Amino acid sequence: MVTLKPIPEGGVIRLVSPANFVTESEIQAGIHLLETEGFRVELGKSALGRHQTYGGTDQDRAADIMDAFLAPEVDAVICCRGGYGCARLVPYLDFDAIIESRKPFFGYSDITTIHMALNRRGLPTFYSPMVSSFQSERSAECRESFLRALKGTDPLATNLSRGTPLVGGTAKGISGGGCLTLLTDSLGTTNELDSQGKILFIEDVGEKPHRIDAYLTHFLLAGKLQCAAGIVIGEMTGTNELRDEAAGSPTWQEIVSERLGDLDIPVIVDFPFGHINDLLTIPLGIALQLNATSGVVSTLDLLE
Repeated sequence: MVTLKPIPEGGVIRLVSPANFVTESEIQAGIHLLETEGFRVELGKSALGRHQTYGGTDQDRAADIMDAFLAPEVDAVICCRGGYGCARLVPYLDFDAIIESRKPFFGYSDITTIHMALNRRGLPTFYSPMVSSFQSERSAECRESFLRALKGTDPLATNLSRGTPLVGGTAKGISGGGCLTLLTDSLGTTNELDSQGKILFIEDVGEKPHRIDAYLTHFLLAGKLQCAAGIVIGEMTGTNELRDEAAGSPTWQEIVSERLGDLDIPVIVDFPFGHINDLLTIPLGIALQLNATSGVVSTLDLLE
């Protein structure tokens, strides 16, 4: 595992938009939060760019990411928003150079694609709120977890780091995962999710119940869930609202219980991360412990 460089007090944070475009007004609250905590914030050249639905062309967005990781004055890289588009950047990114920089990287949702590529190469990253996330009111625990990660302390050291047991037991392993749709999209690619022996985090948003079933079934058929050390399910946001109750459509909780309940590994659900208001920042690529009997996830590795 590569050791991250700590972000110094008053360090420089570069903002990038690797997926959908974002407006200046959507990131002002997030910038204010970072500056209030003493960080200096810079915008990438394409951070406020737009090409179709994206934050610039594929080449522009990839160049922004590379410049952020290679610029010696930049201490950390945070995404402005997710949406769609990160997979299009893979051919243009020099992942070896990014790893060598050892800089902390933050984002979630579509950013899962970049997390997987970096985690496979040994760089820890943070599945976290993005700058635009803070245009909505967030809980103190959400802000605390995010800021703890930025300051090099444990983002899971909050009273929210607990889920609901589905399959009891304990497990230790390197953390990985993210948005279920993107995890599934990775299968068969050079940056395919490595779930062997991992504490696997899974969440999603806006998917119909049968699609959640399809994704989990795909992972089971690919052997990607059975080989994990443990599984942490966040929220499948908006899925239950898309149920066809007249047709007998199950809830996402029922689907997860049916698909994962017979696995001989610890599993918890309703862990507070993903497309929810009070999302915690999840360190990916570091050693975690899952106590699925009590529903608690805790950090074993120091982040520095």
